[in-house]
Amino acid sequence: MANANEYSRLELRLQACLDNYRYFRGLLRPETRLLVLVKANAYGHGAVEFASMMQRAGADYLAVALPVEGAELRAGGISLPILVLTAGTDSFPEIIADRLEPGIPNLAALKTLCAVLERKGLRDYPVHIKIDSGMHRLGFSPSELDALCASLKDAPQVRVKSVYSHLAASEDPAEDAFTLGQAAAFTAAADRLEAALGYAPMRHLLNSAGIERFPQFQFDMVRLGIGIYGISALPGVQLSPVASFKVKVLQVKELKEGDTVGYNRRGAVPAEGMRIATIPAGYADGLDRRLGCGHASFSLNGQRVPTVGNICMDMCMIDVTGLPVHEGDTVTIFGQDPTVGELAGILGTIPYEILTSVPRRIPRIIV
Repeated sequence: MANANEYSRLELRLQACLDNYRYFRGLLRPETRLLVLVKANAYGHGAVEFASMMQRAGADYLAVALPVEGAELRAGGISLPILVLTAGTDSFPEIIADRLEPGIPNLAALKTLCAVLERKGLRDYPVHIKIDSGMHRLGFSPSELDALCASLKDAPQVRVKSVYSHLAASEDPAEDAFTLGQAAAFTAAADRLEAALGYAPMRHLLNSAGIERFPQFQFDMVRLGIGIYGISALPGVQLSPVASFKVKVLQVKELKEGDTVGYNRRGAVPAEGMRIATIPAGYADGLDRRLGCGHASFSLNGQRVPTVGNICMDMCMIDVTGLPVHEGDTVTIFGQDPTVGELAGILGTIPYEILTSVPRRIPRIIV
């Protein structure tokens, strides 16, 4: 079977994970808390596996996008506090049952949650208030803060654990003035909220690029996302890629002039012939079809081997002409060579998309 577990895997290097964690931890004050984002199946790395590593490493908080992601972590034995960034309004009973902490972006969500908590007889449930400081995706705008403060004063069912916002372009020096404006807007909003509440919730603004470039705004906590997985916002910093997508050669074929490879006969065999290997990774495994027909190359026994023909759903073919290759040899699709960044560059996208495209049918193995 093409995608049987013994033929494909996403290896997670524990040491690389710890190295990246220590790098970012070293940029922070000792008292600053560190939240790690494990949404989208931990950016494709495997949610429970990665969260377990972060729990052992000493992370203070985790964050997910959806309640179902938090429920998966709880079922997997994760005990850290978990912030749900996109809680919605229909999942509050499940959020409460799984001891998750919802992000609150608007008054409708706050009122719905308070009603659910009131029915359950609960008070002081931890919530996190999202401020829209300029990204204009989710959160309370400055004009809505008075209504928010009034509602919170009359809501004993909740206690604000933190107030937070999200930077839109912290990795881009050309947008630093905008980033500084976001920090000022966030600080003003957090000050107003704190004054109304009469206590001081945690504040967090920085993402991975923000931690590296704007440490003066680390406040009480930071949110570490793509950086923990091995991608830095600074050109001179080489973090350790945590994930390596590896597969084993299924079959090797000798082809002659006139033969073609793959769907639509897109892979043409030259006059001198070609030796190809078939590997169990296709577009259903996150291998974008645009990487076919020689647009990308992978690593096999220390050599780069280009793709041949169109990428199939579960498999693709690579050119191994002149190489001593056998069934069962390991091919690295991405990792240290080639990197996720290289494949992202070919596709004109960002490393996030490459990592999160690897589906759950590929086993995650901690090494």
